[in-house]
Amino acid sequence: MRRTPIVLALAGVLALTSCSSPGEQGAQSAAPGSAAAPAGGGGRFAVITHGGAGDAFWDVVKNGAEAAGKQYGVKVTYQGDGDPAKQSQLIDQAVAEKVDGLVVSMANPDALKEAVGKAVAAKIPVVTINSGADSSKAFGALTHVGQSEDVAGRGAGEQLKAAGVTKLLCVVHEAGNVGLDQRCKGAEQTLGGTVERLQVDVANLADVTSKVTAKLQSDKQVNGVLALNPAVAVAARDAIKDSGSQARLATFDLSGDVVAAIKDGEILFAVDQQQYLQGYLPITFLKLYKDNLNTVGGGLPVNTGPGFVTKDNAEQVAKLAEAGTR
Repeated sequence: MRRTPIVLALAGVLALTSCSSPGEQGAQSAAPGSAAAPAGGGGRFAVITHGGAGDAFWDVVKNGAEAAGKQYGVKVTYQGDGDPAKQSQLIDQAVAEKVDGLVVSMANPDALKEAVGKAVAAKIPVVTINSGADSSKAFGALTHVGQSEDVAGRGAGEQLKAAGVTKLLCVVHEAGNVGLDQRCKGAEQTLGGTVERLQVDVANLADVTSKVTAKLQSDKQVNGVLALNPAVAVAARDAIKDSGSQARLATFDLSGDVVAAIKDGEILFAVDQQQYLQGYLPITFLKLYKDNLNTVGGGLPVNTGPGFVTKDNAEQVAKLAEAGTR
Protein backbone atom coordinates (compact mmCIF):
# COMPACT_ATOMS: atom_id res chain seq x y z
CA MET A 1 0.00 0.00 0.00
CA ARG A 2 2.92 2.36 0.58
CA ARG A 3 4.13 2.18 -3.01
CA THR A 4 1.50 4.61 -4.24
CA PRO A 5 3.07 7.76 -2.70
CA ILE A 6 6.46 6.83 -4.12
CA VAL A 7 5.06 6.37 -7.60
CA LEU A 8 3.30 9.71 -7.39
CA ALA A 9 6.43 11.43 -6.11
CA LEU A 10 8.62 10.01 -8.83
CA ALA A 11 6.05 10.86 -11.46
CA GLY A 12 6.10 14.47 -10.29
CA VAL A 13 9.89 14.63 -10.38
CA LEU A 14 10.10 12.99 -13.82
CA ALA A 15 7.47 15.34 -15.20
CA LEU A 16 9.54 18.32 -14.11
CA THR A 17 12.95 17.01 -15.17
CA SER A 18 12.52 14.95 -18.34
CA CYS A 19 13.52 15.97 -21.84
CA SER A 20 15.85 18.81 -20.92
CA SER A 21 19.33 19.61 -19.74
CA PRO A 22 19.88 20.82 -16.13
CA GLY A 23 20.09 24.40 -17.30
CA GLU A 24 16.96 24.12 -19.36
CA GLN A 25 15.11 22.55 -16.44
CA GLY A 26 15.71 25.57 -14.24
CA ALA A 27 14.57 27.91 -16.99
CA GLN A 28 11.44 25.90 -17.69
CA SER A 29 10.42 25.64 -14.07
CA ALA A 30 10.67 29.39 -13.63
CA ALA A 31 8.76 30.23 -16.79
CA PRO A 32 5.24 31.43 -15.87
CA GLY A 33 2.55 29.62 -17.80
CA SER A 34 4.94 27.18 -19.48
CA ALA A 35 4.12 23.49 -19.90
CA ALA A 36 6.94 22.57 -17.51
CA ALA A 37 5.55 24.62 -14.62
CA PRO A 38 2.25 26.43 -14.15
CA ALA A 39 2.23 30.16 -13.53
CA GLY A 40 3.41 31.19 -10.09
CA GLY A 41 6.93 32.53 -10.37
CA GLY A 42 9.60 31.68 -7.81
CA GLY A 43 9.14 31.34 -4.10
CA ARG A 44 10.93 31.27 -0.74
CA PHE A 45 11.11 28.00 1.14
CA ALA A 46 12.70 27.38 4.54
CA VAL A 47 14.16 24.03 5.59
CA ILE A 48 14.51 23.70 9.37
CA THR A 49 15.85 20.44 10.78
CA HIS A 50 17.13 19.02 14.05
CA GLY A 51 20.54 18.37 12.49
CA GLY A 52 23.57 20.02 14.03
CA ALA A 53 26.20 21.97 12.12
CA GLY A 54 28.76 19.78 10.38
CA ASP A 55 26.63 16.61 10.48
CA ALA A 56 27.41 14.75 7.25
CA PHE A 57 23.91 13.26 7.05
CA TRP A 58 22.19 16.65 7.15
CA ASP A 59 24.71 18.16 4.75
CA VAL A 60 23.31 15.78 2.11
CA VAL A 61 19.73 16.80 2.97
CA LYS A 62 20.80 20.42 2.54
CA ASN A 63 22.44 19.59 -0.80
CA GLY A 64 19.20 18.03 -2.03
CA ALA A 65 17.07 21.00 -0.98
CA GLU A 66 19.45 23.52 -2.53
CA ALA A 67 19.69 21.53 -5.76
CA ALA A 68 15.90 21.53 -6.07
CA GLY A 69 15.80 25.25 -5.33
CA LYS A 70 18.31 25.95 -8.07
CA GLN A 71 16.47 23.75 -10.54
CA TYR A 72 13.07 25.32 -9.92
CA GLY A 73 14.26 28.90 -9.56
CA VAL A 74 13.23 29.30 -5.92
CA LYS A 75 15.12 30.55 -2.87
CA VAL A 76 15.87 27.87 -0.29
CA THR A 77 17.32 28.56 3.15
CA TYR A 78 18.54 25.80 5.43
CA GLN A 79 18.95 25.94 9.22
CA GLY A 80 19.31 23.22 11.83
CA ASP A 81 19.39 22.94 15.60
CA GLY A 82 19.26 19.83 17.76
CA ASP A 83 17.57 21.72 20.60
CA PRO A 84 13.77 21.44 20.05
CA ALA A 85 13.18 24.84 21.69
CA LYS A 86 15.65 26.53 19.36
CA GLN A 87 14.27 24.64 16.38
CA SER A 88 10.81 25.94 17.29
CA GLN A 89 12.19 29.48 17.37
CA LEU A 90 13.61 29.01 13.87
CA ILE A 91 10.19 27.86 12.67
CA ASP A 92 8.53 30.89 14.30
CA GLN A 93 11.06 33.14 12.58
CA ALA A 94 10.29 31.60 9.18
CA VAL A 95 6.57 32.08 9.78
CA ALA A 96 7.16 35.73 10.68
CA GLU A 97 9.09 36.15 7.43
CA LYS A 98 6.04 34.76 5.55
CA VAL A 99 7.92 32.12 3.58
CA ASP A 100 6.00 30.33 0.84
CA GLY A 101 6.62 26.90 2.29
CA LEU A 102 8.27 25.17 5.21
CA VAL A 103 10.16 21.87 5.50
CA VAL A 104 10.57 20.56 9.05
CA SER A 105 12.10 17.44 10.59
CA MET A 106 10.33 16.42 13.81
CA ALA A 107 12.60 14.33 16.02
CA ASN A 108 10.57 15.60 18.97
CA PRO A 109 7.06 16.20 17.58
CA ASP A 110 5.46 17.31 20.85
CA ALA A 111 8.02 20.07 21.28
CA LEU A 112 7.37 21.37 17.75
CA LYS A 113 3.58 21.03 17.71
CA GLU A 114 2.86 24.65 18.60
CA ALA A 115 5.37 26.12 16.13
CA VAL A 116 4.19 23.92 13.25
CA GLY A 117 0.60 24.77 14.18
CA LYS A 118 1.38 28.47 13.84
CA ALA A 119 2.73 27.87 10.34
CA VAL A 120 -0.37 25.95 9.30
CA ALA A 121 -2.62 28.61 10.84
CA ALA A 122 -0.75 31.22 8.80
CA LYS A 123 -1.59 29.14 5.70
CA ILE A 124 2.05 28.29 5.08
CA PRO A 125 2.24 24.79 3.58
CA VAL A 126 4.39 22.41 5.60
CA VAL A 127 6.14 19.21 4.55
CA THR A 128 7.69 17.16 7.34
CA ILE A 129 10.77 15.04 6.73
CA ASN A 130 12.90 12.33 8.31
CA SER A 131 11.23 12.04 11.74
CA GLY A 132 7.73 12.50 13.09
CA ALA A 133 5.76 10.70 10.38
CA ASP A 134 3.12 9.58 12.89
CA SER A 135 2.36 13.21 13.83
CA SER A 136 2.71 14.84 10.42
CA LYS A 137 -0.90 14.56 9.23
CA ALA A 138 -2.33 15.45 12.65
CA PHE A 139 -0.21 18.61 12.74
CA GLY A 140 -1.62 19.70 9.36
CA ALA A 141 1.36 19.00 7.10
CA LEU A 142 0.78 18.35 3.40
CA THR A 143 2.79 15.13 3.56
CA HIS A 144 5.80 13.46 5.15
CA VAL A 145 8.96 12.44 3.29
CA GLY A 146 11.24 9.84 4.85
CA GLN A 147 11.60 6.18 5.62
CA SER A 148 9.45 4.04 7.90
CA GLU A 149 11.73 3.65 10.91
CA ASP A 150 9.86 0.54 12.07
CA VAL A 151 10.27 -1.16 8.71
CA ALA A 152 13.92 -0.13 8.46
CA GLY A 153 14.64 -1.38 11.96
CA ARG A 154 13.04 -4.73 11.22
CA GLY A 155 15.10 -5.03 8.06
CA ALA A 156 18.30 -4.33 9.99
CA GLY A 157 17.34 -6.91 12.63
CA GLU A 158 16.76 -9.55 9.96
CA GLN A 159 20.16 -8.99 8.39
CA LEU A 160 21.94 -9.00 11.74
CA LYS A 161 20.20 -12.23 12.71
CA ALA A 162 21.38 -13.79 9.44
CA ALA A 163 24.92 -12.70 10.35
CA GLY A 164 24.69 -14.63 13.62
CA VAL A 165 24.07 -11.78 16.05
CA THR A 166 22.28 -12.90 19.23
CA LYS A 167 22.85 -9.95 21.57
CA LEU A 168 22.77 -6.49 20.02
CA LEU A 169 23.86 -3.12 21.34
CA CYS A 170 21.69 -0.38 19.79
CA VAL A 171 23.57 2.92 20.14
CA VAL A 172 21.16 5.86 20.53
CA HIS A 173 22.84 9.21 19.86
CA GLU A 174 19.97 11.72 20.40
CA ALA A 175 17.87 11.62 23.56
CA GLY A 176 14.14 11.95 22.91
CA ASN A 177 14.35 11.20 19.17
CA VAL A 178 11.30 9.02 18.52
CA GLY A 179 12.66 7.77 15.20
CA LEU A 180 15.76 6.31 16.83
CA ASP A 181 13.66 4.45 19.38
CA GLN A 182 11.56 3.03 16.53
CA ARG A 183 14.71 1.75 14.82
CA CYS A 184 15.82 -0.11 17.93
CA LYS A 185 12.34 -1.53 18.52
CA GLY A 186 12.14 -2.72 14.92
CA ALA A 187 15.48 -4.50 15.19
CA GLU A 188 14.33 -6.11 18.43
CA GLN A 189 11.22 -7.50 16.72
CA THR A 190 13.16 -9.46 14.10
CA LEU A 191 16.53 -10.22 15.70
CA GLY A 192 15.16 -13.01 17.86
CA GLY A 193 17.72 -12.18 20.53
CA THR A 194 18.43 -9.50 23.10
CA VAL A 195 18.65 -5.81 22.21
CA GLU A 196 20.16 -3.40 24.72
CA ARG A 197 20.24 0.36 24.24
CA LEU A 198 23.26 2.54 24.96
CA GLN A 199 22.73 6.32 25.17
CA VAL A 200 25.57 8.45 23.80
CA ASP A 201 26.10 12.03 22.62
CA VAL A 202 26.74 12.45 18.89
CA ALA A 203 28.51 15.74 19.65
CA ASN A 204 31.23 13.87 21.58
CA LEU A 205 32.46 11.04 19.37
CA ALA A 206 35.49 10.30 21.54
CA ASP A 207 33.11 9.58 24.40
CA VAL A 208 31.01 7.38 22.09
CA THR A 209 34.07 5.25 21.39
CA SER A 210 34.88 5.10 25.10
CA LYS A 211 31.34 4.06 26.14
CA VAL A 212 30.97 1.40 23.44
CA THR A 213 34.45 0.05 24.27
CA ALA A 214 33.56 -0.19 27.97
CA LYS A 215 30.30 -2.00 27.20
CA LEU A 216 31.96 -4.52 24.90
CA GLN A 217 34.66 -5.21 27.46
CA SER A 218 32.20 -5.66 30.33
CA ASP A 219 29.68 -7.81 28.44
CA LYS A 220 31.32 -10.42 26.22
CA GLN A 221 27.91 -11.73 25.12
CA VAL A 222 27.34 -8.65 22.98
CA ASN A 223 28.21 -9.83 19.48
CA GLY A 224 26.50 -7.12 17.47
CA VAL A 225 26.42 -3.31 17.41
CA LEU A 226 23.84 -1.23 15.55
CA ALA A 227 24.72 2.44 15.13
CA LEU A 228 21.96 4.85 14.14
CA ASN A 229 24.23 7.53 12.69
CA PRO A 230 27.26 7.30 10.36
CA ALA A 231 29.62 9.25 12.63
CA VAL A 232 28.61 7.03 15.54
CA ALA A 233 29.24 4.00 13.33
CA VAL A 234 32.85 5.04 12.76
CA ALA A 235 33.28 5.62 16.50
CA ALA A 236 31.77 2.18 17.18
CA ARG A 237 34.12 0.60 14.65
CA ASP A 238 37.05 2.04 16.58
CA ALA A 239 35.53 0.78 19.83
CA ILE A 240 35.28 -2.76 18.47
CA LYS A 241 38.96 -2.62 17.53
CA ASP A 242 39.99 -1.11 20.88
CA SER A 243 38.08 -3.69 22.88
CA GLY A 244 39.26 -6.69 20.90
CA SER A 245 35.64 -7.67 20.33
CA GLN A 246 34.44 -9.77 17.41
CA ALA A 247 31.06 -8.00 17.37
CA ARG A 248 29.50 -7.45 13.95
CA LEU A 249 28.73 -3.80 13.18
CA ALA A 250 25.93 -2.28 11.10
CA THR A 251 24.60 1.25 10.85
CA PHE A 252 21.87 3.51 9.62
CA ASP A 253 22.76 6.16 7.05
CA LEU A 254 25.81 6.85 4.94
CA SER A 255 28.99 8.86 4.84
CA GLY A 256 32.19 8.47 2.85
CA ASP A 257 33.86 6.84 5.86
CA VAL A 258 30.99 4.39 6.32
CA VAL A 259 31.05 3.35 2.67
CA ALA A 260 34.82 2.83 2.87
CA ALA A 261 34.38 0.73 6.01
CA ILE A 262 31.76 -1.41 4.24
CA LYS A 263 34.15 -1.96 1.34
CA ASP A 264 36.86 -3.00 3.84
CA GLY A 265 34.53 -5.42 5.65
CA GLU A 266 34.54 -3.43 8.90
CA ILE A 267 30.81 -2.65 8.66
CA LEU A 268 28.33 -5.28 7.46
CA PHE A 269 25.84 -2.89 5.89
CA ALA A 270 24.24 0.52 6.11
CA VAL A 271 20.50 1.15 6.03
CA ASP A 272 20.17 3.88 3.43
CA GLN A 273 17.18 6.23 3.70
CA GLN A 274 18.46 8.29 0.75
CA GLN A 275 18.43 11.58 2.63
CA TYR A 276 19.19 13.56 -0.53
CA LEU A 277 15.56 12.89 -1.48
CA GLN A 278 14.43 14.20 1.92
CA GLY A 279 15.80 17.57 0.89
CA TYR A 280 14.99 17.46 -2.81
CA LEU A 281 11.43 16.09 -2.85
CA PRO A 282 9.86 18.51 -0.31
CA ILE A 283 11.02 21.52 -2.31
CA THR A 284 9.59 19.87 -5.42
CA PHE A 285 6.28 19.24 -3.66
CA LEU A 286 6.07 22.76 -2.21
CA LYS A 287 6.80 24.30 -5.61
CA LEU A 288 4.05 22.19 -7.20
CA TYR A 289 1.65 23.13 -4.43
CA LYS A 290 2.45 26.84 -4.72
CA ASP A 291 2.09 26.92 -8.49
CA ASN A 292 -0.58 24.29 -9.11
CA LEU A 293 -2.10 23.24 -5.74
CA ASN A 294 -0.78 19.72 -6.27
CA THR A 295 -0.54 17.44 -3.24
CA VAL A 296 1.37 14.17 -3.00
CA GLY A 297 0.93 11.13 -0.78
CA GLY A 298 -2.81 10.87 -0.32
CA GLY A 299 -2.41 11.02 3.45
CA LEU A 300 0.42 8.47 3.49
CA PRO A 301 4.16 9.18 3.83
CA VAL A 302 6.37 9.29 0.76
CA ASN A 303 9.01 6.67 1.54
CA THR A 304 12.65 7.30 0.61
CA GLY A 305 13.88 3.97 1.96
CA PRO A 306 15.00 1.70 3.33
CA GLY A 307 17.66 0.45 0.99
CA PHE A 308 20.79 -1.43 2.02
CA VAL A 309 24.38 -0.63 1.08
CA THR A 310 26.58 -3.71 1.32
CA LYS A 311 29.96 -4.76 0.02
CA ASP A 312 28.27 -5.69 -3.26
CA ASN A 313 27.21 -2.13 -4.16
CA ALA A 314 29.48 0.00 -1.97
CA GLU A 315 31.83 0.92 -4.82
CA GLN A 316 29.04 2.51 -6.86
CA VAL A 317 27.58 4.32 -3.85
CA ALA A 318 31.04 5.60 -2.86
CA LYS A 319 31.27 7.69 -6.01
CA LEU A 320 27.86 9.22 -5.33
CA ALA A 321 28.75 9.92 -1.70
CA GLU A 322 31.82 11.84 -2.84
CA ALA A 323 29.51 14.05 -4.89
CA GLY A 324 27.40 14.79 -1.81
CA THR A 325 24.22 13.12 -3.01
CA ARG A 326 24.31 9.88 -0.95
